[in-house]
Amino acid sequence: MKKMMLLVTVLVFLLVGCDKKDPIAIEVYGLNGPTSMGMIKMFEENTTLDKEITVTYENVAQPDVVLGMLLNEEIDIAAVPTNVASVIYNKTGGKYKVAAVNTLGVLYIVTNGDVEINSIEDLKGKTIGASGKGSSPEYVLNYVLSENGIDPENDVTVDYSLAHADLATAVIAGEVEIALLPEPFVTMVTMQSEAKVAISMQDEWEKITGNGLAMGCIVVKTSLADERSDVVDAFLDAYETSVKWVNENPVDASLLIEKYGVLPKAKIAELAISNSNIVFMKKDEMKAQMKSVLDVLYQFNPQSIGGSMPDEAFYY
Repeated sequence: MKKMMLLVTVLVFLLVGCDKKDPIAIEVYGLNGPTSMGMIKMFEENTTLDKEITVTYENVAQPDVVLGMLLNEEIDIAAVPTNVASVIYNKTGGKYKVAAVNTLGVLYIVTNGDVEINSIEDLKGKTIGASGKGSSPEYVLNYVLSENGIDPENDVTVDYSLAHADLATAVIAGEVEIALLPEPFVTMVTMQSEAKVAISMQDEWEKITGNGLAMGCIVVKTSLADERSDVVDAFLDAYETSVKWVNENPVDASLLIEKYGVLPKAKIAELAISNSNIVFMKKDEMKAQMKSVLDVLYQFNPQSIGGSMPDEAFYY
């Protein structure tokens, strides 16, 4: 009987010991702009997730910096554009996977002057200022135009000569009457001129596909997801809480967004939050949103997502 009790005690000890996780420190990176706005509460609180899980948060202005670090597997978790997540997955042989969609459509058609644009069909025969040729904005615009019976090559003129900031300045100055812009430039333009939002590309995308225009997501290192799913799950829980807080408290969130340099001014951030479609979607919902966008990008340019559609192992 004593031997049996001793054996049970040893088994319980071993089970408890196996369940205990080692302390771990992880690095989380974000990019300036809407992709990182949802995690701003975590930046401020320096969220540790658990007494055994410490986190370092960094925000970066240059996407190439984060891309390079991901390719070198130097980051544990990052907020990146959706196509970048696929590129990283393909180029690293699956060393990162997507864990959540955090940003839907941030692209809008804005108009200035007396131009009236009330639908995609109204763009036929017009000149549209845009940025991002050879990247997601171009493919999203071309897809939405095509699905509405407008040939992007022949029925409209799209001028990609200006970068986002320069295009926004041109709209404010009245030099461009119709433009495709992302947030926060949309808010900057409408704050500083008579320009107005005419069309939400998020709404148009949803009409066509039934899904949101997923433009930002969270990627996690595959080895971390495999070996310490408890860490990834704890991070995602905290992230979901932060996203909810940002959407419910835009004024307070905007102050933090300025404080950490995610956007330059709190007032811009406050107004941009409602147009930035900051969300938290995981598992099947995440997968549907991601596939909807990646499939279209792949049709236009396979290299925009790393050369091939990611397989099921891409999804956490």
